[in-house]
Amino acid sequence: MRMIDIITKKRDNKELTKEEIDYFVQGYTNGEVPDYQVSALLMSIFFNGMTKEEVSNLTMSMVNSGDQIDLSAIEGIKVDKHSTGGVGDTTTLVLAPLVAAVGVSVPKMSGRGLGHTGGTVDKLEAIEGFHVELDKEEFIELVNKDKLAVVGQSGNLTPADKLIYALRDVTATVDSIPLIASSIMSKKIAAGADAIVLDVKVGDGAFMKNEEDARELAETMVEIGNHVGRNTMAVISSMDEPLGLAIGNANEVIEAIETLKGKGPADLTELSLVLGAQMVVLAGKADSLEEARKMLEAVIEDGSALEKFKVFVKNQGGNPDITEDYSLLPQAEFKTEVKATERGFISKMDSENLGVAASIIGAGRQTKDDVLDLAVGIMLNKKVGDQVEAGDVLATIESNKQNVADTIERVRAAIHISDEKPDTKLIKAIITGK
Repeated sequence: MRMIDIITKKRDNKELTKEEIDYFVQGYTNGEVPDYQVSALLMSIFFNGMTKEEVSNLTMSMVNSGDQIDLSAIEGIKVDKHSTGGVGDTTTLVLAPLVAAVGVSVPKMSGRGLGHTGGTVDKLEAIEGFHVELDKEEFIELVNKDKLAVVGQSGNLTPADKLIYALRDVTATVDSIPLIASSIMSKKIAAGADAIVLDVKVGDGAFMKNEEDARELAETMVEIGNHVGRNTMAVISSMDEPLGLAIGNANEVIEAIETLKGKGPADLTELSLVLGAQMVVLAGKADSLEEARKMLEAVIEDGSALEKFKVFVKNQGGNPDITEDYSLLPQAEFKTEVKATERGFISKMDSENLGVAASIIGAGRQTKDDVLDLAVGIMLNKKVGDQVEAGDVLATIESNKQNVADTIERVRAAIHISDEKPDTKLIKAIITGK
């Protein structure tokens, strides 16, 4: 088998076999196939796409390039959730204890944030003493005992994906739905879950900017998951404004706790219930999404979801008293209000710019080695569709430096006010794969 023949075949828009895909993935991972040949193949895929069979084979070839986590010692159906990334995306902190409270096993592997999108591990580490360094035995024991544990991502999961992604990043082949789908799903499958729920973001603050592309990506990933034996469902949700009101780390932990108390922002609560209902159905704990949603609403109302969060925090070294005393979390020294200069309706919030604004004051990373300030962030006072008067507080910047003029300017520019109230829709579509 020769790499040049594989490139020629895909250049001519012909379907690659499993053996041909394995040859290029394994060869590139082992250093036997040069990057210039893989670059040529990636560009051919970018222009010609891939069939469902090809995408599934590419996904599993990347899964098989490194370690796979064996979760068979965990009782029941293991369900994972993945978001394609957004601003204020606190759903994991809400969802994991919420669905665990109704008996769903959630062995969660999470990462850190980079750029304007936050990372679950960073948010959890705002809780003093909380740690995600668990050995496999402890991880499995915690999930079997309390249905929930979160660990950091393993270093040798899908090494082929890491290499191919780095090459896509410098060859203008990132925006390819088959390549995006196989990248995401290879990591989820290697992480060992039996079932996967996907939150595919669409809009200003998301990777997918329009609904048509987001739907194609969601459907492709659902097809991959189901094709390789992982029950998979997806939600397409809006990222045309940040999710919830908090952007940061400690402040997003507070917002997650408030949501588990039944007092969270309407959009974060709704998305958590929609995603959570899918997780409950895939775990076999309910026969319908409607029944699953009622179960989740019940554990919020009776306090057992919050209790599960406390147990989870205590199990991993944190202080569960944070749920009643938010001063135990990192506190920013300065608070600066950004006020409206005119009356009208909030017509748009540039999610990406608001995420970047929070990064500038230390809430996010520009490089993977940056150290975060877990206390800082932005709290929104308004959402898209809200009416405002001149002088109303639009957002509060929480920082540890007094001069935040550049952040104020960016926040103000990101929040648009007009005379007409816009239509908004959080959930764009639900993809069940059936």
